[in-house]
Amino acid sequence: MAPFFHGPHRMTTDTTHQKLLDQLQQLEDELRSQSLWSAVAPSPEAMASTMPFMYDTLKLQEWLQWVFLPRLRAVVDARGQLPCQSHVHPLAEHEWSQPVAFDKRQLLVLLLGIDDTLNQGGLTPPDATPPH
Repeated sequence: MAPFFHGPHRMTTDTTHQKLLDQLQQLEDELRSQSLWSAVAPSPEAMASTMPFMYDTLKLQEWLQWVFLPRLRAVVDARGQLPCQSHVHPLAEHEWSQPVAFDKRQLLVLLLGIDDTLNQGGLTPPDATPPH
């Protein structure tokens, strides 16, 4: 089933949702294999941050685990509309530009794939003109 257009918004397909679910599972698996997955949730105070990516209270890998993955899975499970833009990969490149105690290469590849899926399969911004 190909995406279809209705007014200024492009609807996502079941295929896009399934692809995204697969990518999110791969990201979780990689975080686990790199020992970056925590069994202990951040404090309520840390999760209450209003800063983008909660960068003032969480490490990026914590934000991925406790915010990014659950929120996107919830949207897919509800068959909701995906975000029209995602730029987590550039943030991760920046955050992990210094030496880190884990192998960031596969994580960056996975984040780039998720960004690509969302940027191609999410909603078109309301002020954008859909292709003809």
